[in-house]
Amino acid sequence: MMTPYRIIFWRIEDAWIFYVLAGLATALFLAGVAAHIRVWKKSAGSLEIPFSGDALKRTILDTFLGRRVLQGDIAAGIMHLFLFWGFLSLFIGTILLSIHHWIFSFLVGTTYLIFSLCMEVGGLMLLAGIMWAVIRRYIQRVPRLERRLEDALIPAWLLLVALSGFILEGLRLASRHPLWGDWSFVGWWVGALFTVSNADTLYPYLWWGHMLLSLGFIAVTPFTKLFHIVGAPASIYFQAFPKSTTPNIEEGAGEFDLSDSIFFDACMRCGRCVAVCPSTGAGEPFAPRDFVQEMRHALWQEHFPLGDIRFLSKGEESEVDDKYWYCTTCRACLEVCPVYGATFEAAIKKRVSAVEEGTKVPVLMNQTLERLFKYDNPWESSKKKRGAWAEGLDLPDLSKKSTKADLCYFVGCTTSFDDTAQGIARSFSEILRIAGVSFGILGKKEPCCGDIARRAGELGLFEEQMEKCLDLFDKYGITDVVTSSPHCFHTFQNEYPEAPFKARHYTLVLRELIAQGKLQFKKGMDTTVTYHDPCYLGRYNRIFDEPREIIRSIPGLKMVEMTHHRADSLCCGGGGGRMWQDLDGEVKMSEVRIREAETTGAQILITACPLCRIMLEDGCKVAGLQKSLQVMDLNELVLQALEETD
Repeated sequence: MMTPYRIIFWRIEDAWIFYVLAGLATALFLAGVAAHIRVWKKSAGSLEIPFSGDALKRTILDTFLGRRVLQGDIAAGIMHLFLFWGFLSLFIGTILLSIHHWIFSFLVGTTYLIFSLCMEVGGLMLLAGIMWAVIRRYIQRVPRLERRLEDALIPAWLLLVALSGFILEGLRLASRHPLWGDWSFVGWWVGALFTVSNADTLYPYLWWGHMLLSLGFIAVTPFTKLFHIVGAPASIYFQAFPKSTTPNIEEGAGEFDLSDSIFFDACMRCGRCVAVCPSTGAGEPFAPRDFVQEMRHALWQEHFPLGDIRFLSKGEESEVDDKYWYCTTCRACLEVCPVYGATFEAAIKKRVSAVEEGTKVPVLMNQTLERLFKYDNPWESSKKKRGAWAEGLDLPDLSKKSTKADLCYFVGCTTSFDDTAQGIARSFSEILRIAGVSFGILGKKEPCCGDIARRAGELGLFEEQMEKCLDLFDKYGITDVVTSSPHCFHTFQNEYPEAPFKARHYTLVLRELIAQGKLQFKKGMDTTVTYHDPCYLGRYNRIFDEPREIIRSIPGLKMVEMTHHRADSLCCGGGGGRMWQDLDGEVKMSEVRIREAETTGAQILITACPLCRIMLEDGCKVAGLQKSLQVMDLNELVLQALEETD
């Protein structure tokens, strides 16, 4: 019995032509990769590559196991794994054949049989992945997927490569008819369709055709969205490192850092960000995917002599404009992006540039920033009204040297000035009094934390506000701070470098007081509630359980979840500085959220953010649901439960 083996270049003459073409394809591929690296370096100012074992581990796991593509869309994830592992197995198989032919022979006997079987499975996985992708895009017509020329040509090309490979194998097996042929079961079935003479005649022509298709596919990869094959692992790795929202202008580079530039090129236009973006969902002109493509195109136009090298999508990108002001900075895009792309951070960097250049800044935002600069708040042209909400409550004022307290309640601008949000401050103050907590406020001396300046891209003003807060806290010996706003909490916790004080959101304090038995609910509240996760509390700081634990600690309350909750929560539309702008689409984001809350059957919608409280109240009025759905802050709910207990 003959030993199973395979003849390389069987019935192929002038094999040297193959090596010339293979060298040319490789050169084109490497030239394309080099072009990307050039653009990255020029746009970012350097190519400094940090090392992290954790980042490398994440990259390997996400690349080979598809953890991120499986997240939230199992069907798309499995399809991607079929494509990835099918393509990778065939690519590795080709390398192994080259090693077998040129270095040492090892694909013989049982090893060759196992190799053949693996190649069949890999080829079938690739075919299944391609067909699945085509069905999703063109038959199921998944809304988030685009249908450009490139989106049809690339899977068609890859399909021809896979099919021609199986037919080529079938012709070889039909001609030679080896005893071990059925190990290559797909090729064996295909070979049964041909006679020996037909196989002998067709094989050389199809071999060259398959070779040209395969090498051509490799050559064009860097010049299409397929660069994702290289860019995605790089983006996953670089996005693991902390980065600033400050542009690199002072370093002589552009607006974006290295991780941004790599992410732009790694984007496959899968549309997951579009599907979750509240701005896009409300019919507004901003879409994260379009923004990323605009930024990528702009970087190539600026930093590469030939402009954008993606020949299949030339001319399709729209010009860069000021739509980035519609971004709510809700972080939903990052939550679902397979390559960890933080589009909202790139949008903030564009705002930074706009503010520095003094162009493309909305009039209302300019006015808001001017108020913040002059009056320490974005709401009122006055500093005197800041403590007006506390009149008659006799709250300790920590700005008076004789007053001491364990906890400083940092009320925040919105909670201090907005009529609707002021109820949050009064409720929380009363809760702290009932619990016997030693606390005080800063009254008229309380400055803005700088969140609005940070989101609007006015970094100089943010620095000023940060210094004011730090100086004030230091002056009055404040080391423990609780905030009403998740935005204040996030800013203190994550954007004040090495802050010499402890910052907490009030939900953390309430949960602690309940756990210590300082807040007790004896009577129940017979009602159904649902909870809205604020973006800066939930997605940004992963505080999901604490508010729900507080709600469930109140006897009688029935808690129901909305379709979008926890990390999948819908934004109210007030973040990213939008509270102080007039930006709306076909429908208000808050109305979308309110209608989702209504479908739960809840009588009360609870949130834990003053911006959310205002926006959702407004959405409730727009939707005409004031009689059937009440919007409350968690403080207001807790205080009501305590008062009913009394």
